[in-house]
Amino acid sequence: MDKQNYRRALGCIAPLFSICVAQLSAAQVVTFELAGQETVQQRLAQYKGNDSKRELALKQMFMDVGCTGDQLSEQAVPKKKQPNVLCVLSGTTADVILVGGHFDHVNNGEGVADNWSGASLLPSLYQALANKPREHTFVFIGFTGEEDGLLGSEFYVSHLSAEQLGKIELMVNLDTLGLGPTKVWVKQSDPVMLSRLAKVAAATRLPVTSAEIGSLGESDEEPFIARKVCTLVVHSLTSKTLPVLHSALDNQHSIQFPEYYDTYRLLAAFLARADEPSVPQRHACAAEPVEMYRRAHHLAAP
Repeated sequence: MDKQNYRRALGCIAPLFSICVAQLSAAQVVTFELAGQETVQQRLAQYKGNDSKRELALKQMFMDVGCTGDQLSEQAVPKKKQPNVLCVLSGTTADVILVGGHFDHVNNGEGVADNWSGASLLPSLYQALANKPREHTFVFIGFTGEEDGLLGSEFYVSHLSAEQLGKIELMVNLDTLGLGPTKVWVKQSDPVMLSRLAKVAAATRLPVTSAEIGSLGESDEEPFIARKVCTLVVHSLTSKTLPVLHSALDNQHSIQFPEYYDTYRLLAAFLARADEPSVPQRHACAAEPVEMYRRAHHLAAP
């Protein structure tokens, strides 16, 4: 995460969402193929090296799961040596679910939690969905330059046409996973998608709670929110794990792997479920960019 003033306290931690118990039976658990724990752990272990090495590792992992040829591409980003890495898993429609996580990291620490934990999970999520029929086209993006002010995600979004933006039904941002059980940033997430995630969590008996992180700065969901794209922001931060960020504590020992793998299981189930029904017609996303992003881009306050 890009965090000026990242040592401020987090907001509340609470149950994800209040949903009617009767609704839980409506949650459908669909089929998908999980990568094994050893495989996910091996991918997480490839954090070593500078951002160029991490970008190459991410690209190779995509290739290893079958994302090759025209499916896999790079997008050069001004002011960054490393490009965005894009992997496209085509569906039967042009409607898009985009899943992103930045692979760059700050000099302090090894950046395993922030954010190799998110980037290295992208190929495993591709793997979970690749062998099932899909309605949506899934786009998995390893963003560059998040720590330098969301350079990769901002560049990507700014080069989409209005028609392309309109096809994105959901952007899921993965940033800083595995420090504990799955958390979501409710304020920056779409209520419709939060409800679906809550139902999937209940059906799979996997934990998820809310932890508001607005005081920490911004992450790659913000350029999408600024353009009224629906988002779901997934992380694992609490007031106890906050000191890991941007410090020498951010290393392989900071990851609680059982919780990290549970996050993977939950995300795979959610994405498989999200592919099935479309969002309600005329659904609009009401989240607003955080203050840091608004200031940087001279946007008026909501």
